[in-house]
Amino acid sequence: MTHSIDSFAALALPPFLLSTLAEVGYETPSPIQAACIPHLLAGRDLLGEAQTGTGKTAAFALPLLARLDLAKKMPQALVLTPTRELAIQVAEAFQKYAHHMPGFHVLPIYGGQSMVIQLRALSRGAHVIVGTPGRIMDHLERKSLDLTQLKTLVLDEADEMLRMGFIDDVEWILEHTPDERQTALFSATMPEPIRRIASRYLREPEQVKIRATTATVSTIKQKYWKVAGADKLEALTRMLEVEEDFDAAIVFVRTKTATVELAERLEARGYEAAALNGDMTQGLREQVIERLKSGSLDIVVATDVAARGLDVPRISHVINYDIPYDTEAYVHRIGRTGRAGRTGVAILFVSPREMRMLKAIERATRQPIEPVGLPTRGEVAERRVQQFRQQILDTLAEENLDFFYEVVRRIESEDGLATRQIAAALAYLVQRERPLRPEGFEAPVDAVSSAPSFEKHERKPRAAPSAQRDFARAPIVRYRIEVGRSQGALPKEIVGAIANEGGIDGRLIGQIHLFDDYSTVELPELPPEILETLKRTRVRQQPLRIRPAKPGEGEKPRAARRPAVAKDEKPRRR
Repeated sequence: MTHSIDSFAALALPPFLLSTLAEVGYETPSPIQAACIPHLLAGRDLLGEAQTGTGKTAAFALPLLARLDLAKKMPQALVLTPTRELAIQVAEAFQKYAHHMPGFHVLPIYGGQSMVIQLRALSRGAHVIVGTPGRIMDHLERKSLDLTQLKTLVLDEADEMLRMGFIDDVEWILEHTPDERQTALFSATMPEPIRRIASRYLREPEQVKIRATTATVSTIKQKYWKVAGADKLEALTRMLEVEEDFDAAIVFVRTKTATVELAERLEARGYEAAALNGDMTQGLREQVIERLKSGSLDIVVATDVAARGLDVPRISHVINYDIPYDTEAYVHRIGRTGRAGRTGVAILFVSPREMRMLKAIERATRQPIEPVGLPTRGEVAERRVQQFRQQILDTLAEENLDFFYEVVRRIESEDGLATRQIAAALAYLVQRERPLRPEGFEAPVDAVSSAPSFEKHERKPRAAPSAQRDFARAPIVRYRIEVGRSQGALPKEIVGAIANEGGIDGRLIGQIHLFDDYSTVELPELPPEILETLKRTRVRQQPLRIRPAKPGEGEKPRAARRPAVAKDEKPRRR
């Protein structure tokens, strides 16, 4: 099935979803989408084994949207995720795919957000709920979340929920949902606890196992720029200016419209660029490729489908202007360079919300992708001056300049000008189309070699998020939480719960000491709103009810210099 389906239309999705997919640049289904969508559309339970970055969000979101009854403004689909970041990401994906579904409403629910805001949103009604287990349990216990009309439940990244200690909470939620619901479970791995949940709560599930394409692309140097501040087009042109050994590039974008728009903007900046997309005739497509091969074209802006099979030895760089939707597409993209033993460079533009996909790409390619800074205008100026200098040296070495020597001598004698003055005027005339000094750069030319000093403000590191910055500076406080050995709690579960629900970097969580009926944990001093959130956060189904520890409370663990849970002691199940 996964090999024969080459369009979303073949998956029997409704027209309004197909229109949206075309608009956002989805051209062909990924293997997991082709395998899962028919089963979920048919209402069958599904057990999917797939890594992050294979396109699984669309694999379950599209069929769920196709089966919604918008007239019923009650939760018809519930998606459980291990972290708030993933909950927000999945909710945004639903919103994007539902562009042509007027009246659709999706609601993300997670710890750290005001309960009042969530209660108000729930009272207004939502068709899809995406949330973390702890906060979903809170609302079910409050009876503020009504799942009586639930059609489908999705467990996303189940193995991650197991790792973070949420699996008992997941089972509790499963037990509080309608028996006749459809259930889909997705996990990168299938450890025994996940298989046990699948056998207990899924009814004769269809099993889909997708392995993300892995490749070792040792001949390709991979880099990424974290999109920040500067316009992407400005960043692209600066990078093309300073890249060593640049010959030709293919720039990947998501939509056909974007290929034309970006190619035109690059042409306006003096680059020989052209679009390559599925709307072009075969003749036009071949013409673009021939121009690229012959050297009359340096940059092609393309979509994934249009660039399939493209093999042009000149392509030294692949620029992922828009990050691909899955890791397989990334591997195919960068394969346009570094072919037949040649070396190549792949540059990826990544927004902060796309960092999960970056990590998935690193796993797929089995190579770390190094971060790079945006070249300063000073570095661009330095590069242009060096190229200009090389042109002068090449011309002196290769051309007969006798006539021009005489022209310059006459200007010197008749107008009383020095050779340096004439050369400066000629340099100015030559560089007007491509200024040696980029707009906004005011340093004199003889200072270009040290130009970055004029642009240091562009290289400042990004500030950490304000909450993390405040936590890092806060004094350390010992807190007491009402869960301990008797409940089978593990330190990693406590860390996962506090980090996820409180938004605290795990590196800032200090010593944890487990006792029979409670535990202590060292944390940066918490603001009241975070403290309130963590009071309701659950570990092993017990609310933490966190508070500052009293003097002497938790200072001496039961077994000094031993692990919090003895090797022969197994966490107790509920």
